[in-house]
Amino acid sequence: MHAPLPLASRLSLSLDGTIEGYASLFGEVDQARDMVMPGAFTQTLHQRGLRKIPMLFQHDPSEPVGIWLELREDFRGLWARGKLIPDVARARELLALLRSGAIDGLSIGYRTVRGRIDPKTRVRRLHQVDLWEISIVTFPLLAGARVAAVKANGAPRLSRITPCRRVPVRGR
Repeated sequence: MHAPLPLASRLSLSLDGTIEGYASLFGEVDQARDMVMPGAFTQTLHQRGLRKIPMLFQHDPSEPVGIWLELREDFRGLWARGKLIPDVARARELLALLRSGAIDGLSIGYRTVRGRIDPKTRVRRLHQVDLWEISIVTFPLLAGARVAAVKANGAPRLSRITPCRRVPVRGR
């Protein structure tokens, strides 16, 4: 058994297939040495809209498994709420895998619009990205983007994209 994840990295799953949590966390270095900065998703969320950002399995464009109901940036990262589509066989399988804890990752697929590599640390800071998709994955590059809980029920909310305000990043 492993230690519980910090609140910022939790993705919750309701019994009806609704998932919510952070698909990306600001200021965290992933295994590819990328660090997403606050505000990086603002423009793409405004331009694309919910239906242009698919929910996929393992970044495979032939494996759509659900829809995103809400995407927004906050001070922690990119928060996402979506629903697996029960008429899709892979979505039903994913629901079973998520409930059992066999799979628990989230990952973003994107194109870098504006980024800079820090010459000392070799970490690429992503200041603006074009978000293509968000996937449920076995092995996320960002360790903190994981499923942490199964919720007893999911209260329905209105679908929306909420742009964020720029939040300054403090040194670590």
